[in-house]
Amino acid sequence: MNKHTFVICAYKESPYLEDCIRSLRAQTVKSRMIIVTSTPNEFIQSMARKYQIPYYVNEGEGGITQDWNFGYAKAGGGYITIAHQDDVYEKTYLARALKAFSSAKEPLIYFCNYYEIRNGEKVFKNRLLRVKRLMLLPLRIPCFRHSIWVRRRILSFGTPICCPSVCYVSGNLPKVIFQNHYRACEDWEAWEAISKRKGDFLYDPEPLMGHRIHADSETSSAIGAHKRTDEEYEMFRKFWPEWAARLIGSVYATGQNSNQV
Repeated sequence: MNKHTFVICAYKESPYLEDCIRSLRAQTVKSRMIIVTSTPNEFIQSMARKYQIPYYVNEGEGGITQDWNFGYAKAGGGYITIAHQDDVYEKTYLARALKAFSSAKEPLIYFCNYYEIRNGEKVFKNRLLRVKRLMLLPLRIPCFRHSIWVRRRILSFGTPICCPSVCYVSGNLPKVIFQNHYRACEDWEAWEAISKRKGDFLYDPEPLMGHRIHADSETSSAIGAHKRTDEEYEMFRKFWPEWAARLIGSVYATGQNSNQV
């Protein structure tokens, strides 16, 4: 057992929750697991009982970022991965994360390449995945993983970091990771803030997790409400003047179609 915790954020009654739990239990390196939710119900409780996982209810304000921050706090420090209930992890995810941390002087986050799960099938190649992998190419060079300038240039063109693939080194990060500000770009906002800190962004090019794309996901919901485009513009303004933010944002928005089922 190591100082790592998988925080499983559960919402309502996801038919994919058990697949997520099984993928975490199958890790080659064992880890602590907890389940957190702001929508307590018998289904989630039954999963916690079945797999003997500690279960915590967020009785404060609910929401994506609120639940993530609640779970992050309940993890109690160390290395933390916030697992989304619909996603799955390859069995070597944690082993590779810990190996990456051992090679870094001051790690901030580890994150890996990923594949999509669409209609039950693994999708390793599409336009969106190719673009994200291209954006992350500089971080495959060891001398760049400590560069604030490099990571901020990458993030200035969008967010290629898959949120549930991230493992946080809590001792090198603030106590609150996510701001209760956005619905669709809350992870990008967090990476932008963390990118200003001294330390390493550790990118693993191996596709070690599967991110499920389906109509009921929060990402698809936010895109359907046209909210994501407005939030993306605000994020681009953190890096660019207004005219450039609008231009880049208009191109970036076309990638939203890749998140639709």
